[in-house]
Amino acid sequence: MVLVEADGNYVQPVEVDNIDIYSGETYSIIIKTNQNSSMNYWVSVGVRGRKPQTPSGLTILNYNPNPPHKLPSLPPPVSPAWNDYTYSKSFSNKVLSQIGSPKPPTSHDRRIYLLNTQNKINGIIKWAINNVSLVLPSTPYLGSMKFGLRGTFDKQSPPDNFSNDYDIMKPPTNPNSVHGSGVYMIEFNSTVDVILQNANALAENVSEIHPWHLHGHDFWVLGYGEGKFSENKDAKRLNMKNPPLRNTAVIFPYGWTAIRFITDNPGVWAFHCHIEPHLHMGMGVVFAEAVDRVKKIPRATIGCGLTGKMLMRNGRT
Repeated sequence: MVLVEADGNYVQPVEVDNIDIYSGETYSIIIKTNQNSSMNYWVSVGVRGRKPQTPSGLTILNYNPNPPHKLPSLPPPVSPAWNDYTYSKSFSNKVLSQIGSPKPPTSHDRRIYLLNTQNKINGIIKWAINNVSLVLPSTPYLGSMKFGLRGTFDKQSPPDNFSNDYDIMKPPTNPNSVHGSGVYMIEFNSTVDVILQNANALAENVSEIHPWHLHGHDFWVLGYGEGKFSENKDAKRLNMKNPPLRNTAVIFPYGWTAIRFITDNPGVWAFHCHIEPHLHMGMGVVFAEAVDRVKKIPRATIGCGLTGKMLMRNGRT
């Protein structure tokens, strides 16, 4: 297979035998049907990043005029082991932008560090970012900000960083966390770096892959690394030459992923793990930029919470 596109952006064509694809990601591939046309061939799909509880999925690549039910004579291909993170990292590092693609700005205006941890709140397992477990409010953020509503979400911005003393290789010393609905307020048309930092979960020697997806923007994936991100060591080796433009990127166990994006799309945008239960357990943050530039808001997007009541009072629903 020749990989040619990722998340709607062209990449340098690269030949691969397997594709690591996580929730929220998209890829386009080209295959050449130049095999023995008297045979059919297996295509297999295996679980990656989580211990599989099911066998591999199988389908048939059917060469006409063979009947589609004709079984291939060769055995199905075997995917890499679910926890072969060396393979996963190798694949991710092969995805680079096509020559002529937009390059990232050479510097950033703001750098936000997001520590991804598993925690407990009132004895219930949650995920948290910088020790804040996201709870989405009943009133949409965009409507709250546009109409100046009070008391709909936490006004205090979440922290941009976490303690330098935090040991990502061990379960948290204090597993407790707090709920929060605060927003990262970002200057319009600025360049923002986000360092996604993975860590140990509540159980010993457990750290998982998480696909993080940003709404409203593409971002450059500047690099992946092992352990805790170091400004002195890792910032110097970020890929500024040909980083791919994506809207979803994974963080690997006990590692970090660095992204850069330009805040050129007025609105309020979620950035979260695309494994849906993890978002509902708190693994996400919210960015807001230039809300004052947003013009007419579709009523369907703010028809709940206090904005929904406001529309009803105004007789607009």
